[in-house]
Amino acid sequence: MVDLGKYAGTVLGAYGVSIALLLGLIGMSFRSSARTRRQLEAQEKRMGRHG
Repeated sequence: MVDLGKYAGTVLGAYGVSIALLLGLIGMSFRSSARTRRQLEAQEKRMGRHG
């Protein structure tokens, strides 16, 4: 591991926040995709074009 000296806490904290934000964005994207897919399938079913 690289010696970060007196900035270790700041640098590691920034990495932690960045990783948490990226994971949050990925989770939001998956939820949005699933919701949109369900809405599209429901609309297709109502329009008689499903399957």
